[in-house]
Amino acid sequence: MVTMDTGDRLHYLDWGGPTTDRSPLPPLLLIHGLASTAWSWAPIARRLRSATRVLALDLRGHGLSESPRTGYDLESLAYDALTVLSANGYGADLDGPPAVVAGHGLGAAVAVTMANLRPRSVSGLALVEGGFEDLSEATGMTAADYQRSIGDPPEVMASMAAYLADRREFDPATWDADQEHTARAAVDEKHAGHVASVVRAHALRGSVEALFSYRPRVALAQIAVPVLIAVAESGAADDETLRERRLALDDVVRARATAGVSAPVIRVFPGAGHNLMRYRPTEISAALLELLEEAAHQRS
Repeated sequence: MVTMDTGDRLHYLDWGGPTTDRSPLPPLLLIHGLASTAWSWAPIARRLRSATRVLALDLRGHGLSESPRTGYDLESLAYDALTVLSANGYGADLDGPPAVVAGHGLGAAVAVTMANLRPRSVSGLALVEGGFEDLSEATGMTAADYQRSIGDPPEVMASMAAYLADRREFDPATWDADQEHTARAAVDEKHAGHVASVVRAHALRGSVEALFSYRPRVALAQIAVPVLIAVAESGAADDETLRERRLALDDVVRARATAGVSAPVIRVFPGAGHNLMRYRPTEISAALLELLEEAAHQRS
């Protein structure tokens, strides 16, 4: 736990790092997506902790972190994540080494915001299924409409068994102890037997509003560090959503070119779902390792 100046506590998982020589690679901070927890990154953390120090944060209002009434804008969430880095001796505020930051969904927007707020604290960014789209454009929804669209049906939340079965059936081949832990961490089991999200209504509402405030073309044009974008493509080539996502990627590439910063590395994963950490852990880990090595090279 890290205690903020406000007294609110943030929870994170420390996966450790190399046990022999000090790693030449930057530390890695992992940030989960909306209504998820740090455990969603377990398949990646297990693969990379032998290469460098790996930390995974529960954003405020999520997981075991506390849920204050306010502070769900992107800047506040980014400062929370920067505080976790500082607590471990990393980042510009302590004249420590910068970290590579990887975010999934909402976590990707938080990671980009961190890099804009404290450029010397972030040496590389990985945006996994997030951070490159303007959600109001991509969905045609308001933040309130989007929030109403993402809940689970009552039959899924009727019991822990029903909830776990639903998550397992997303892809039975990738269901394991880490995935069950991830699923259990996202809900509370009530005395009546049903389950409910651990994310309180005010925290979910604030987090969704933060996502809808994010403007990727502006935010990513201001960042000079290496950027990796990992994209799942589960639709057919003529799928309208797929076409719009590719246009969003093109917009980001053009914005960075206009700003005179390096083009992002874009990795596409056909046939995969949104949770690339579950469905493509080996490939995502390999891509992150390349990013860590590039960030280390640029600092040497």
